[in-house]
Amino acid sequence: MQVGALDRDDRNTPHADLRFRLLDQMPRIPASHMFHIDATSGEVSLTEDGASALDPEMCGRYKLSVMVQDMGGKANAFFSTGTVLVEVTGNTWASPDPVRLQENLPGPYPIPISQVKWSGSLVEYSLEGEFPEMLFTISREGVIYLNAPLDRETQDQFLISIVAERPDGRKIAKPVELRVMVGDANDNRPTFPQMQYHTVVKELAQKGTEILTVQAADNDDPKTDNVRIFYRLAGQVPESPRQLFRVDRDSGVITVQADSMEGTAPQYTLTIIAEDAKGLNSSCTVIVKVLDENNNPPVFSQHEYGPFHLAEDAPVGTTVTAVAAWDADEWGGDSWLVDYRLESGNEDEVFALVSDRQTNEVSLVLSKVLDFERESEYILVLSAQNPVALVRGRYGPASTATVSIFIDDINEGPVLSQSHYEVTVREGEEPGRVIATIRAYDPDSHPIRYSLRGDTKKYFSIGKYSGELKTVQALDREENSTYTMEVVAEDGRNSSLSASTLVTVHILDVNDNSPVLVGDYSWKYLCTPRWEEQALVLASRDSDGPQHGGRLNFSLSSDPTVRRNWKLTPINDTHTNLSLNIDYLTPDVYTVPFTISDSSSPPRSTFINLPVTVCTCNVRGNCRTAAKQLAGMPTIQSTLGVLLGTLGVIGIILIVIFVRLSYQRPPPTGKANQETMPLRVSL
Repeated sequence: MQVGALDRDDRNTPHADLRFRLLDQMPRIPASHMFHIDATSGEVSLTEDGASALDPEMCGRYKLSVMVQDMGGKANAFFSTGTVLVEVTGNTWASPDPVRLQENLPGPYPIPISQVKWSGSLVEYSLEGEFPEMLFTISREGVIYLNAPLDRETQDQFLISIVAERPDGRKIAKPVELRVMVGDANDNRPTFPQMQYHTVVKELAQKGTEILTVQAADNDDPKTDNVRIFYRLAGQVPESPRQLFRVDRDSGVITVQADSMEGTAPQYTLTIIAEDAKGLNSSCTVIVKVLDENNNPPVFSQHEYGPFHLAEDAPVGTTVTAVAAWDADEWGGDSWLVDYRLESGNEDEVFALVSDRQTNEVSLVLSKVLDFERESEYILVLSAQNPVALVRGRYGPASTATVSIFIDDINEGPVLSQSHYEVTVREGEEPGRVIATIRAYDPDSHPIRYSLRGDTKKYFSIGKYSGELKTVQALDREENSTYTMEVVAEDGRNSSLSASTLVTVHILDVNDNSPVLVGDYSWKYLCTPRWEEQALVLASRDSDGPQHGGRLNFSLSSDPTVRRNWKLTPINDTHTNLSLNIDYLTPDVYTVPFTISDSSSPPRSTFINLPVTVCTCNVRGNCRTAAKQLAGMPTIQSTLGVLLGTLGVIGIILIVIFVRLSYQRPPPTGKANQETMPLRVSL
């Protein structure tokens, strides 16, 4: 409760600032204070000890002495006292018993479901909790109403807090709780998690084979019989005269009911209904695909094919024929596909099989060149099998067939045993010797004619029917070391049928050339006294090949004087240095005899007398030689006489000039003139 007081002073001044204080309580049971008054608002409330000790049987009324002061309770404030009577009665504010309500109650609404009552002063009630707005309401009298049907599947219970407040909105006690539990009603039909199922069953499946289990769910209370579901097969498309499938009433297991699915449709659509005890139901469809099993072997439409004729020159890749084996299993499946194989007659793999997976047809194709002379007829045994294992059956004679093929003879051209011949002949070999025999054969045993092509110099000949290749004249390797020509082999009955091969003739070298000195040495010289490292570089050449020419050897004649004066020093296989072997040799032109030999066995050699000039040289290394008098040139005596005569004439002219100058000189006039006189010169 709240104690009120009035003060006539202005409320907006401190004069009207009121303060409340509890002075005493009677009786003092228990000894501690049971009540408390708020100094500012004057609200009287129970203390914690008072709330626990309050008992109407021990004391039903308390008298409280209360004082109020203005001026905020200061010492000079005015005050007044009063008495507050508190009566204690029994408490009726408690949580009501739980309520159980059936879902989907028929009404009419609102329906009262419980009631609370505050036994004290006037209060206002309100409801709090997790429930839709206005689903539950409470009246001024504390009656709680349900205003709409409940759905257990949405929420199966509610916890409602009931709040009691004073008219000014202040709570006077802790809220109490009402628990509402929702009972289940069979208001949900069973439903399948999916509307359509797909499954398969083999066509040879036995009766009782499980195909699929369908399970429906019911949202009713699982603790009740409302969720018990029964299954039944309501329809089958396409229909059949015998029962093929069944569904277990309680488990929803679908099984094969027929003894076998062999010969049935490739696919069935089943309608399964799930129903509860009230008759609420729903349905789903189950699509059952009947899997074909390989219980039918492929068979040929006929036992023999042919005979077929193939020309001997038929190109590789030619199709001989196309056949097919028929399979009664499902079209397009693994059990329908056929693998073909040549069981015999194709040991040399002359033929190959090319299958068409779309039509199950197989083509017999030529894979190698035919040869009538080697094989003129083929009898092939062809088999047909499925790529998967055969079930409840076996392959018989109808799964094999024979194909007969005759090869037609064609006139063929000659065939050479080699595409290229390599022949070796020694140079200078006597003409007419057989150097090679070209071999060709004709598959039809016709005669063969041979001819040469490309032998422009007519060095060779070939036997028209023997193929013997001969030389017509002696060959010189130094002229040409290799000859290449073409040998043509023609069919003796049809010249348009021919074959050719290249023949390369290599000429072997013979030591038939002597080495020779190369170059002009007439303008070269050697200095005397001997200059160090000065030499004539002599070059040589041998027209034979390396095995005969090889290293060329220079050697001086055995004359002791020659060997004393000269020296040969090899540089490489074809060059050597010729130099003085002594320090001084009288200037002159010398003949140096030496021999050049090749490295063959026996060797060939050439003797040479080489003129070599030996002279004295200046510091620059140039050869100095004595000058000879030219015809018509003056002698030394005549030249000296002309020179002396010329000098005498020049002297006479000078004397005359100086004499004339002396006569033209002026007489001396003193010391001053003495300096201007010319210097006297005595001749």
